[in-house]
Amino acid sequence: MSDEIGTTEQSTSTEDPGRRAVLGGLAGAAALTALQWTPAFTVDSADAAVPPPPGLPPGLSAYLQAYRNWSGEIRVDDVWTCAPATPADVVALANWAKAQGWKLRAKGYSHNWSPLMIQPGTPTNVLLVDTTQHLTAVTVNAGSPASVTAQTGISMLALLTALENSGYGVTATPAPGDLSLGGVLAIDGHGTGVPKTGETLTPGHTWGSISNLVISLTAVVWDPGTSQYKLRTFARNDLAIAPLLVNLGRSFVTEVTLRVGANKRLRCQSWFNINVDEMFAPPATAGSNAFANFVNTTGRVEAIWFPFTLVPWLKVWSVSPSKPWFAKTVNGPYNYPFSDFLSEDAADLLGQITAGAAGLTPTFCNTQMGVVGSGLITTGTWDIWGWSKNLMLYVRPTTLRVTANGYAILTKRANIQQVVNQFYTYYKNALDAYASQGRYPMNGPLEIRVTGLDNPADAQFAGAVHPTLSAIRNRADHPEWDVAVWLDILTVPGTPYSQQFFRETEQWIFANFAGTYAQVRPEWSKGWGYSGTAAWADPTMLSTTVPNEYRTGLPAGNNWDSAVSQLNQYDPHKVFSNGFLNSLLV
Repeated sequence: MSDEIGTTEQSTSTEDPGRRAVLGGLAGAAALTALQWTPAFTVDSADAAVPPPPGLPPGLSAYLQAYRNWSGEIRVDDVWTCAPATPADVVALANWAKAQGWKLRAKGYSHNWSPLMIQPGTPTNVLLVDTTQHLTAVTVNAGSPASVTAQTGISMLALLTALENSGYGVTATPAPGDLSLGGVLAIDGHGTGVPKTGETLTPGHTWGSISNLVISLTAVVWDPGTSQYKLRTFARNDLAIAPLLVNLGRSFVTEVTLRVGANKRLRCQSWFNINVDEMFAPPATAGSNAFANFVNTTGRVEAIWFPFTLVPWLKVWSVSPSKPWFAKTVNGPYNYPFSDFLSEDAADLLGQITAGAAGLTPTFCNTQMGVVGSGLITTGTWDIWGWSKNLMLYVRPTTLRVTANGYAILTKRANIQQVVNQFYTYYKNALDAYASQGRYPMNGPLEIRVTGLDNPADAQFAGAVHPTLSAIRNRADHPEWDVAVWLDILTVPGTPYSQQFFRETEQWIFANFAGTYAQVRPEWSKGWGYSGTAAWADPTMLSTTVPNEYRTGLPAGNNWDSAVSQLNQYDPHKVFSNGFLNSLLV
């Protein structure tokens, strides 16, 4: 899954406790799973514990909201929000914020884990800027090559629908449709897909992230000549655009133009009868059911494995212009309704686990996988066929909200099976060691996807530059590295021992996938930088390890330090920032 931004500013002032973002415990997170996820909802302004933003620009007004991130771990009881109607309104807000000493945080659908938009302890001088209400215009520019121009509040579902209606599409996209385009670009949102053996890239497509399709964008930046924030358009061949392509929410992009190509019909087959040890076997003994073999056969693969189960849920997508005989035609997205909600049995088990019966975790995981198998059969969705978006979008807001870590392992394609085998072996052994002590830190699945890297040539724009802060930015000193294996492990927030387990896993990942073999970069939207008690809290990871992943092997003019410098140049007053970003981007 790939996602959207979310962060806040560290407060240096005393605040009402109801205002502060709080971390939900295990029981609270479990309770959330029974309800429709609501990232933000209106609060009566009469109940506000914080003063309203003073003297907003003419024609703009603020309303009070409560905020929740995807997992429910970051929560703000009351935060002022504004919904600008035009990019010019965003400019007016930026100049207002600079004059008033306020901060602006671009808000999409908040389907995110990391504190890129709001963080615990958000101060009272923060205004959320909701892009999804009005900044949603889209225009498809037909031709060869084709493109689409869209404002950044448009959802990925709406964007892909507009493209489909004009005969265009993308190779891969994040699985949720309720992501804003701006949020996806901020964290280099990705799907899964590399060329199958012998396949060539279709013009207008990329094996990398959505950010790699950008050919131009417009952002609100500081103009030193007039001492004002203004709109500025950047072309993909301008080095100045590089840090904006994946900006972590440190800038405000209002509109982008993406390269697109011909839409494709896909087939997605689900396998749930392959033993996990066979799928993630060592390369020397890997057979036809090995993960890497499926990658070579179709190029588009996702494996989901629940701990303590014997078989993963393997999705295999393939390009299929004509409908296969036994496949079921689907005309819309979200075709796995059994995964949209917890079953009654699973909910009951999770309730017992949250009450302290951690030993039921293996039963819960097997119940979850049993629901997958029976659900695929009863809905007839083990083999589906249709236009690309209808097969690539499959995560609804009602699915179980878990917390997740995320890492991209850059390596050469021949190493895919070795990477997944090594991680699976480590992960299974670690889970077993914890279980022997009666500890079950992980009650959600391991998810594995594979993408290509961000090759600027895919944008079909002469002189296109690399996205500086993309997790799948390639390395000129390692041209053999041509894929990224994405690893995520998930659990219900607040699960005992999960933070310790996340830290140990992260330390192993960075130590194992190193040197000439591979490189690790965190997935910006998810969990990383584990201290043992919290994510995004290890000072060494934040100040040294992660920044160095964007220095080593990269040119001085397009690396971590140049990105930090340019982002500060575009916003020297840090109107578009928060405490977490201030501590990270140094």
